[in-house]
Amino acid sequence: MKDQAEGLRLKLKNITKKQARTLAVVSGKGGVGKSNISSNLAVILAKRGYKVLVFDLDIGMGNVNLLLGGSADKTMGDFILKGEPLAQIVQKGPLGVSYIAGGNGLYGAVELDNNTVKSLLAGLQMFQETYDYIIFDMAAGAGQALLHILLAADDLIVVTTPEPTAVMDAYSIMKLAYLQNENTRFLVVCNRTDHERQGRETFFRLQQAMRKFLQKEIELLGILPEDKLVREAVLNYTPVYCVYPRSSVSIILEHAVDQLTGRNGRSGGETKNDSFMARLRKLFHGK
Repeated sequence: MKDQAEGLRLKLKNITKKQARTLAVVSGKGGVGKSNISSNLAVILAKRGYKVLVFDLDIGMGNVNLLLGGSADKTMGDFILKGEPLAQIVQKGPLGVSYIAGGNGLYGAVELDNNTVKSLLAGLQMFQETYDYIIFDMAAGAGQALLHILLAADDLIVVTTPEPTAVMDAYSIMKLAYLQNENTRFLVVCNRTDHERQGRETFFRLQQAMRKFLQKEIELLGILPEDKLVREAVLNYTPVYCVYPRSSVSIILEHAVDQLTGRNGRSGGETKNDSFMARLRKLFHGK
């Protein structure tokens, strides 16, 4: 019955002009499993009937394409260096997920010129009207232009591990986003834990820091255990949910999607006064 009701909501939504929900998946440091989480959230959403785009913004060192099936014919390198429209570099992955690969060959923080920014905004506007969810897989050290996308997103999914350096970096990225927009919604995923208690203790440390220094509440989206099935799936260029849908990680990520979409009775995020594109244009143009 839930799936039927959700399908009806999708049809009713399409009657009016579509505005995709934007999720920025971030971490303070690399190597915490951020891209893996982005890819698996995307395929779970797609299986439920949503149109999903994963946008790899780890330009030059992105690996979303590897997690969603292998090599990509077009990447962000083609957009930045050759002027290819964003629509023409979209690739197809499992369960109908669309993705834009970060590619390789571009290093350091990427800064975009005025013409490229115009093309980026035009492409994102089109995607807003095409997809239900856009998941931005952010680079650990994004340049200012790409940082604008992070700050404009509806929700920030912050991925950390229990390691103290990862926790500190996760707090730093949340502080950065909060100082730009106090209304940002933070959803925390604690990855590669030895047990649930370790994950809850990690979240508690972040929660206490955000409350003490910024008077900001954050939400727990999921605690993911270390699981050899995840590594096995990665080695086979496949999201773990596609090959092991009943694994512990897959089940927890399904619950995370319930939270994101409001299927578990919790809010899927507050409706903001302005749209993602309005916020993004304001950040780019300073108006």
